[in-house]
Amino acid sequence: MSEHTADHSTDRRSRRARALGTRWLGVGLATLVAVVTLGLGVTGRLTLYISPESVWFACAAAVVTLAGAVWSFTLPLGEEGDHGHDHGTDAAAVDAADDAVDAPRSTASPRKTLAAVGAVAGGVVATGVVAAALVLPPASLSIELAMSRAGEQSALFAGADTVTLGVADTSTFGVGDWASVFATATNTIAYDGAAVTLTGFVTPGASGDDDVNLTRLVITHCVIDAQTATLPVTVDPDEYPTGQWVEVTGTVRADADGTLRVVPTDVVAIDEPGDPYEY
Repeated sequence: MSEHTADHSTDRRSRRARALGTRWLGVGLATLVAVVTLGLGVTGRLTLYISPESVWFACAAAVVTLAGAVWSFTLPLGEEGDHGHDHGTDAAAVDAADDAVDAPRSTASPRKTLAAVGAVAGGVVATGVVAAALVLPPASLSIELAMSRAGEQSALFAGADTVTLGVADTSTFGVGDWASVFATATNTIAYDGAAVTLTGFVTPGASGDDDVNLTRLVITHCVIDAQTATLPVTVDPDEYPTGQWVEVTGTVRADADGTLRVVPTDVVAIDEPGDPYEY
């Protein structure tokens, strides 16, 4: 075998490897993400990552992605890199043209080498992320993350508009809604005596002596925008460890200084609910 033939064979293998890599980073990873998305949607666990209103859109996009992936396999490997070559011409002529085009590129520039390294590194990271999504079980955001985000921003949770408008019916309020009330209400006496039944997990209270915070993560679109909502509850901190999920039944009370707190009549330890977020 001549040196030219060997070089040409090596070049063909190199182009094939690049084509396989391109297809994996594109169609391959997209297909796996679509499969994971549909699996989470069918099992009802997709709400651990996005709001329920977005589930239908994510699943529809996954179906479209899978349809596109199936269609893509009708395209011969490397076809996307042929740049309009006429496949009806003589194969030797095409090979000669390829050699002529590739000849000036025999010596890779540092920029091209860096780009190749970056592409490989990105491919490895992307593959690792998708593999982790396949192997690791879906889980809610950690208690530690919720505590670290507490107090980062103003209370702009679900139901904030209702609170601002002064609607008296608070029977459907969750932890996020009440957190907005506690943070923004100017006429706190209007909420004194309101009955509540709320679910959340325990985090340390501000005083640390006779109260804890009932905490819940509130998301608007997905877990990336999760905000921490907290409510002071008059409970002995020694009774419930940090992170314990509880259901609190009680009454909202307004103190003399205008602050609001929840005085419970019953606190029941529970397991983490299937949907741990509020929206």
